[in-house]
Amino acid sequence: MDYRRADRVGDVILQELAYLLQRRVKDPRLEGITLTRVQVSADLRHARVFYSVLATDEVKVAVASGLDSARGYLKRELGRRLQLRYMPDIVFCYDDSLDYGSRIHRLLTELKKSDSA
Repeated sequence: MDYRRADRVGDVILQELAYLLQRRVKDPRLEGITLTRVQVSADLRHARVFYSVLATDEVKVAVASGLDSARGYLKRELGRRLQLRYMPDIVFCYDDSLDYGSRIHRLLTELKKSDSA
């Protein structure tokens, strides 16, 4: 398996964004957010940051708006820390894999209960 430069840059972006969101961003809408992964294009121009939050749909909408409002600050701070020639454009995407896993677990638990009854 080939480990490309874009993957390495994505890992560093993930670490730095997690630090910034935890320590520097003071927006209460972003509490409890988990960054799951970062996909960076091969030319390092675009980065898709996947996040997850265990909350209601209203809170998910608030988190999305909080991330959109913090995007400029986060990109500027990443540019200072990473010192890349071009800082990737950041797009935040909700990662529903945790919701999907939770749903599968709930279905398996219900199935197990119905088999034992």
